[in-house]
Amino acid sequence: MTSVVEESVLTQEVFEDLARRAIRTEEALRLEFVNGKPGVKAAPDGDHGRIIEWLTRLCMQADPDRWLYAEQGLRIETYRKGNARPDGALARSGAFVGQGEWAGPDGVLMVVEVTSYDEDANRRDRVEKPRAYAETGIPVYLLIDRATCEVKVHSQPDGVRYEQVVTVPYGKTVELPDPVGIELDTEPLKNWVR
Repeated sequence: MTSVVEESVLTQEVFEDLARRAIRTEEALRLEFVNGKPGVKAAPDGDHGRIIEWLTRLCMQADPDRWLYAEQGLRIETYRKGNARPDGALARSGAFVGQGEWAGPDGVLMVVEVTSYDEDANRRDRVEKPRAYAETGIPVYLLIDRATCEVKVHSQPDGVRYEQVVTVPYGKTVELPDPVGIELDTEPLKNWVR
C-alpha cells in the first residue's frame, strides 16, 4: 500500500498563532519565521540586555523623538512572508502604536541584532536576517557580533542585499549612516563578551 504525503506549508497567520501560544507556554521561547522557515531565537543573557540598554541610551541622546524598541516583532514581507523579532528596531516614538505583536516595517530606520552564543547564530544573524531586512528595505542593519568581537553596519539596501557593509573590531568608532546618523564608539562592547 502506497500513501501520498502532502507537503504542508506554514503560512504567516498559522505561524503567528503558534508564536502566541508558544510564548504563553514557555516565556523563554521566542519564535521567528524568516525566509519561509520557522526558527527559535535564544533567550538573551544579561550582557545581551546591557548592550541593548547601552544602544538605546545612545539613540535617545542623538534624537529624543526616537526609540529603540526591544523585541518588537516585525513583518518582513518579501517574496516569502515572514516574521522577525530583532533585538532592537529604531523608529520614531509611537511608531508601532495599534499594530500589535507583529508590526509593519514602515518607519523602521534600523534593526539591531546582538548575537547569542547558540549554534544557529551564524545562519540566522549573519546570513538570513541581512537578506530579509535588505529585501524589506530597512535602511540600516546593525549586527553586534559577540563571537567575533566585531560590529557590522549594513546599509544601502537594494531590494536583494545591502550594498554597503562596514566591519570594525570592538574598540573602533563606526558611522551608523543616515537615516540613523550616529557615530558609534564600540569600546564599551569589550565589557560585555565572554
